[in-house]
Amino acid sequence: MRFNNLHDWLTWQETLNPKTIDLGLDRVQTVLHKLGFNNKFICPVITVGGTNGKGSTVAYLEAMLIAAKYKVGSYTSPHIYHYNERIRINGADVDDATLCAAFEQVDQARGEVALTYFEFGTLAALCIFARHNLDAVVLEVGLGGRLDAVNVIDADVSIITTVAIDHTDWLGKDIESIAREKAGIMRADRPVIYGGLRVPKAVRDKAASLHARLLVAGEDYLYQGVGDSQWQLRGNLVFYPDLPRPVLAGGFQLQNAAAAIIALDCLQTDLPVVPAAIMQGLTQARLAGRFQRVAQHPAIYLDVAHNAQAAQALAELLGDEACSGRTLAVVAMLSDKAFDDVIRALAGQVDIWFSAGLGGPRGLSADLMAAAVKAVAGSAKLCAHQTVAEACADALQQATAGDRIIVLGSFHTVAEAGVYLNRQTAMQH
Repeated sequence: MRFNNLHDWLTWQETLNPKTIDLGLDRVQTVLHKLGFNNKFICPVITVGGTNGKGSTVAYLEAMLIAAKYKVGSYTSPHIYHYNERIRINGADVDDATLCAAFEQVDQARGEVALTYFEFGTLAALCIFARHNLDAVVLEVGLGGRLDAVNVIDADVSIITTVAIDHTDWLGKDIESIAREKAGIMRADRPVIYGGLRVPKAVRDKAASLHARLLVAGEDYLYQGVGDSQWQLRGNLVFYPDLPRPVLAGGFQLQNAAAAIIALDCLQTDLPVVPAAIMQGLTQARLAGRFQRVAQHPAIYLDVAHNAQAAQALAELLGDEACSGRTLAVVAMLSDKAFDDVIRALAGQVDIWFSAGLGGPRGLSADLMAAAVKAVAGSAKLCAHQTVAEACADALQQATAGDRIIVLGSFHTVAEAGVYLNRQTAMQH
């Protein structure tokens, strides 16, 4: 074995291909065949793409399938705290030994093919899934869709959650260009669910060209809240009159949950899921970093929102949540994000900003993050810091009774804040 621990494997994978992101399926396809796999899995596969809501949708699918007593494998990215979070069997992260064995399997098969970090992980996930005799596999697209490594596997049902502006350097500058990339996960004669309310033309065109059955929210299925604790979903052949509200926070979670249920409905012949399992899955889905409350006094929330659409959804959540005091926001972002738009979306909800820098080649420096907040939310108080930990410490120090703290901007920001907050909690006990 090339390495005997996960840390060394991952460090080496980061150096294997000089490009952090190198979209294209040729390398993955080559190694997939060397591993003895083809593009079809022996069990049903649901592939989830889209700009926002992918992680939540995967969480619902996973929880509902587990509640239906199926054995399910899930692949998501990026992770927040540990790489193991990316690959789960029945909701449990795989262990280091399983990952290392899969990495060795991929390494032996690849020959001289210079896989990217994400491609290596995707192939390792497929190796792990192949060994577990699964009933279903749920795959989350990493970036885009058409040229993403996950797309090497043919989906039996695909979901496109939403299409919004993000990753413009890779996917295009406008909605239709981005939608064209996302639509690449569709397969001929297979159903595709579009969870958003406005369907880009590129999505409709791609579905038509493949004769894929396109199911659209508001057209082919309808969902609506019923009181504070329930909602209902009506499809062409299904009606769920009294579903429990999803456990994950936010009105937009109905959109994600509805798409997940309709996808499962498309697989009822091969993978029947009874209504009781759907209801159980809605209340048992778990997902870190999505308006995740990690402390009470003051209330502290962690959210990975890193584009305008996600920030607007977060602003609505903050507006709906009762708060007698001020809202303090800790923000740090990657340099290739539309950070001005994120700050603008949240400016009306935030009283004090605590800016910080992120390390790494893509991190936005502390100075530029502070300048962006000052430029967009000039009337609000700004406390500029070098690191997320320092920003969190200052926010905690300034928070008084009734205040709340929201940490946002990227998976990295949430991870750094989570580590700091856990350390503080440990020191207090």
